[in-house]
Amino acid sequence: MTRSADERVISGHCDLSPATLPRIALREFVSARCGATGMSTGTATFEPRARIPYHKHAFSEAVTILVGQASIAVEGRSYLLRPFDCIHVPGGLAHEAKNAGEDAVLVAHWAFATPVPSRELFEDCFAVEDRGLGSPFAGDPEHIVRFADAHKYKLADGAQFCDLFAGRFGSVGICGGYGEFNPGGSLPCHIHEYDESISIIKGQAICEVMGKRYRLSDCDTAFVPRGRPHRFLNESQIPMAMIWVYAGCEPVRTILDIGYCDGSLLWKNGA
Repeated sequence: MTRSADERVISGHCDLSPATLPRIALREFVSARCGATGMSTGTATFEPRARIPYHKHAFSEAVTILVGQASIAVEGRSYLLRPFDCIHVPGGLAHEAKNAGEDAVLVAHWAFATPVPSRELFEDCFAVEDRGLGSPFAGDPEHIVRFADAHKYKLADGAQFCDLFAGRFGSVGICGGYGEFNPGGSLPCHIHEYDESISIIKGQAICEVMGKRYRLSDCDTAFVPRGRPHRFLNESQIPMAMIWVYAGCEPVRTILDIGYCDGSLLWKNGA
């Protein structure tokens, strides 16, 4: 069996992406550059009134708002998104994104179902239909999960999650969501059959991978390749939260003995 890539931690303040857009800072966290397959993730920071013009991709894209408010239009259907709201745009659909704030920055987390991010500019030829804080209509190809209404579930003691995009919501090749950990909370040791990107958006996390421990905060992002035992812990005194993305259509986790994460047991599968 071919050995998978090693885990990586990418700073939330990593160098800006070579792609340039006026008054927008693009950062690329997980992609082919760190060995990822099937997905890429990063952030886009918009100055007030900054805009990514209409464009499209050949793959699924999910955008989750971290800070501020966004106006995102899909073929003219315009939606207002607030923190932790998420929109999935299927491949081939033209869309644009704007900072809806007059004097505040917008920070959005993006996830593509490709390891090599790209976009194709598209002419703005759409009649505007302002949907505001509403949802797509039946038959619209885009999908929005409003964080306030999202189904929350307990993944472990002290860890509450919600799914923001997945195959059941229309995405192809990626899924992801939000997870929040109380002080002392942790996930059990586990593996996935696909690569994972985890960005810490609140507090401080410990990422434990096969006996190695990494400390993350402030949008620091862990890349954990498929088949590597890992878990996340909150050893601080305040809540910790993450945006997680899998290179698969639905979130599936295989639980393992904790020893494979803390290094007291030797993991041989996929090595």
